[in-house]
Amino acid sequence: MSAQKAAQVVARLDVPSDEGDLSQQHHEEWIFLNRNTIDIKLLREISDALLRIEQGTYAVCLECEEPISVKRLDAVPWARYCVTCQENVATRAALGEPVGEYQGADR
Repeated sequence: MSAQKAAQVVARLDVPSDEGDLSQQHHEEWIFLNRNTIDIKLLREISDALLRIEQGTYAVCLECEEPISVKRLDAVPWARYCVTCQENVATRAALGEPVGEYQGADR
């Protein structure tokens, strides 16, 4: 989405003329907001990884404290967990158990 279109979505400059236009506008707003939420989460994950580098704990699983594989870090450089622990964390989250989403929140 272009910056101009994003600004229109946020400012609601284009007034919908019918239900189809209104539906399209709501859909564009939903995409815009979800995209920003994903971007913010990714920036937090990267920031947290940079903090772990500073602390000397980067590439160490926060769950089992074992090294995270280079292959995993190549794929997901901000990974907090090894593959096994990530699967366990995802399972717990799916079951509704509390999972620390953002470790650097107390900064």
